[in-house]
Amino acid sequence: QVQLVESGGGLVQPGGSLRLSCAVSGFSLDYYAIGWFRQAPGKEREGVSCISSRYGDIVYADSVKGRFTISRDNAKNTVFLQMNSLKPEDTALYYCATRFGRCGSYNYKDFGSWGQGTQVTVSS
Repeated sequence: QVQLVESGGGLVQPGGSLRLSCAVSGFSLDYYAIGWFRQAPGKEREGVSCISSRYGDIVYADSVKGRFTISRDNAKNTVFLQMNSLKPEDTALYYCATRFGRCGSYNYKDFGSWGQGTQVTVSS
């Protein structure tokens, strides 16, 4: 059974950092891409970052480039999203999701299995 569980969200001041984790089970990170997505109230879900082990894809949305870093630990079946220099506009519910193969355009509609999400709030 495919499962993804996010953790690491919270309340942080602007300029602060958080590290999100996505623990996966039921499949191998060797063959699947993992994407991070976020959704703020009243807005459409958007892709933040994606990584695929087999093909070496690492992609970021323009809005987070230089601030966020995605990484993986295949032995622990976990993907991380290190978020630095956080801004109020980063406030959202963050999800991880998976698809077989490459990241592609990491459109959320192409990802079939999702976690429950973890809330990130950036506020002073």
